[in-house]
Amino acid sequence: MSDPRMKLVLVTPEIPYNTGAIGRTCVALELELILIRPYGFSLDEKAVRRAGQDYWKHVQLSEYDSWQDFMDDRKPPRDSLYFFEEHGAQSVYAPDYQHDAYLVFGCESKGLPATVLDGMDDRVFHLPMRNPLVRSLNLANVATAVIYQAMRTQLGG
Repeated sequence: MSDPRMKLVLVTPEIPYNTGAIGRTCVALELELILIRPYGFSLDEKAVRRAGQDYWKHVQLSEYDSWQDFMDDRKPPRDSLYFFEEHGAQSVYAPDYQHDAYLVFGCESKGLPATVLDGMDDRVFHLPMRNPLVRSLNLANVATAVIYQAMRTQLGG
C-alpha cells in the first residue's frame, strides 16, 4: 500500500546543491525524497549537506539504482505520477494532484529520459515562463514551486 503523502522524485540528479535544497524543502513539508541513481555527486559531499544545512540528517530519503527498480518496488498508480519538463503539454496549474502524488523531476542538464516519459505524454507538465529569453529555471526553485502548487490543490485552494 502506498503512503498517502506526496513524494518528490529526482531522476539522476547532477548538482549537489539542488538536491540539498530540495531535501531541505522536503523536511520542512514532511515529504519523502526519492533519488534515482546514478547521481552526478556523492551524497556525502559537503555541498549537499551545506544546501540542506543541518536538516539533511532529517530527510526521509529513499534511493533506487534505476527507474525500473523504483517502478518495480513502489508500483505507483499511473494517475499518481506527475512528470515535470520545460516542454510539458500542460501547465503545473492544470491538475488536481493526488494525495499520494509522485512529483518526478529529471537531471539539470537533460531533464527526464525518454524511457521514463514513454507513454506518459498526458502526465507531463511545465512551469510557465513569460520571457522566452529564459531557457530554464533552477531545479530546486521549480521543484519548490510545484510542491506548493500541488499542496494548494490538495487543500482546496
